[in-house]
Amino acid sequence: MKYKAFIKRCILIIIIPLLSFSCEDGIDPSFFFSPQDDVSLGKQLDSTISVNPNEYPILNHTYTKNYVQNIVHEILKSPEIEFKDVFPYKVTIIKDDKTINAFATPGGYIYVYTGLLKFVDNEATLAAVLAHEIAHAERRHAAKRMIKQYGAQVLLSLLLGDNSSQLVEIGANLLTGLAFLANSRSDEFEADEYSFKYLKTSNWYPGGISYFFDKIKSNEGNSSLTKLLSTHPLPQDRIDAVKKMLTDNNISAPTESTIFSKKYSTFKSQIP
Repeated sequence: MKYKAFIKRCILIIIIPLLSFSCEDGIDPSFFFSPQDDVSLGKQLDSTISVNPNEYPILNHTYTKNYVQNIVHEILKSPEIEFKDVFPYKVTIIKDDKTINAFATPGGYIYVYTGLLKFVDNEATLAAVLAHEIAHAERRHAAKRMIKQYGAQVLLSLLLGDNSSQLVEIGANLLTGLAFLANSRSDEFEADEYSFKYLKTSNWYPGGISYFFDKIKSNEGNSSLTKLLSTHPLPQDRIDAVKKMLTDNNISAPTESTIFSKKYSTFKSQIP
């Protein structure tokens, strides 16, 4: 075992410095950053959030958290999800009615603002948003952005366990203004695509995200949407792509039995 670890160390020392050019050359640097590494970083970020109640006031309300967590559990039944047995997929509710947003950090840690829970109108929409965040974790978008932002040498020190103080520093800095979590256009298209795939095998209408898009468009200029749009851009072609997936897959029109608006209305009435 020690011999294998030594070999891995030597290989990484030789190869990882070359990854500073990987973005231009099309090499995926996350190939060298394991899903278990995602979980380790996610735990650090989770600790950072839990000790920062001014920025992230956690809602300790069992009913609300369990409702959202149970939706995540149902989504994880999709055969399309690769890391369901690796990532914890832990939901944390942030008590902030003025912010309409949700985000996922590496390793499947999902954070949902009460503002988002009160903004959407049916369970299928919330399921689609949560599936979108799961897709960000599954496709390892946040981990890739971290590697690009902090560079190959930092990645090397984290992988080899030589720089625990660097991990603490990253955990303290990454969430500042959520800049680290800003998704690219390609990230958003991919997360929408996989969200659709996850929900196709569920009881929810897989096009639930379209309700979310429509409500965002009708509330343009709302300051509560600032954080959401800074981390999840919404160009028209993203909206069109979801409509095309619905058409191409011959998805039936939504009904109450696939969007669950009455059930969700009851849930919303009980959120503190």
